Amino acid sequence: MIKKVLTIAGSDCSGGAGIQADIKTITVHKMYAMSVITALTAQNTTGVYGILDAAPEFIGMQMDCIFEDIRPDAVKIGMVSNSKTIETIVERLVYYKAENIVIDPVMVSTSGSELLCREARETLIGKLLPLGTVITPNISEAQVLCGFQVEGEEEMIKAAEQISKTIPGAVLIKGGHLLNQASDLLYENNKKHWFKAGRVITENTHGTGCTLSSAIACNLAAGDSLYESIKKAKIYLTGALQKGLDIGRGNGPLEHTYLL
Repeated sequence: MIKKVLTIAGSDCSGGAGIQADIKTITVHKMYAMSVITALTAQNTTGVYGILDAAPEFIGMQMDCIFEDIRPDAVKIGMVSNSKTIETIVERLVYYKAENIVIDPVMVSTSGSELLCREARETLIGKLLPLGTVITPNISEAQVLCGFQVEGEEEMIKAAEQISKTIPGAVLIKGGHLLNQASDLLYENNKKHWFKAGRVITENTHGTGCTLSSAIACNLAAGDSLYESIKKAKIYLTGALQKGLDIGRGNGPLEHTYLL
């Protein structure tokens, strides 16, 4: 049986991030992709120019249709832009006993645009993140979650320890925005695992967080451990960056289909 992966996220009309990046990633992993769209965005490689949220009731209806007919083996959650949306998603995840939940706490886009209303952060942190098998904040998001500046590997460890005091699942802090190497830290059950790799020199990084979290979800759906899921996802992401797809006038997208 083909494995099924659900992405709950916003739509990127330019195709590089969000739902579109997730579906490409899931499909390349030879799994069946399903989507719950939380918002429409008007964006491209140069920035986000508009956001139109889906009604929370309709988001809940989408989730009902999926879970009652084609139960996903893993769930990836990305852009959730307001408290009502977050509360609806939380209620459905708990009700349907969703498994293998990967949460990318999207707060700021690669181009620097805020994607999460400030009033929704408390709901995200207090209600949604605790449901995650793993959460995947980048450095700026980790700083919001831990409450202090993160400027190196030692601070990444301290941040993971602090976040884990309120988040029962694993924490993967992505260091690519900060360090000379693309070093990520997995903090799971009070144990540290580093994933270290050389940085791919490219400006085409639109949708990297979406892609990584979706790849992790795919690997979890396949039955891999969290460590192996992240390791394989990092290899896939590096390959998609190295292909050097050059589209758009800003931070271009990855080559998601390079494995085909």
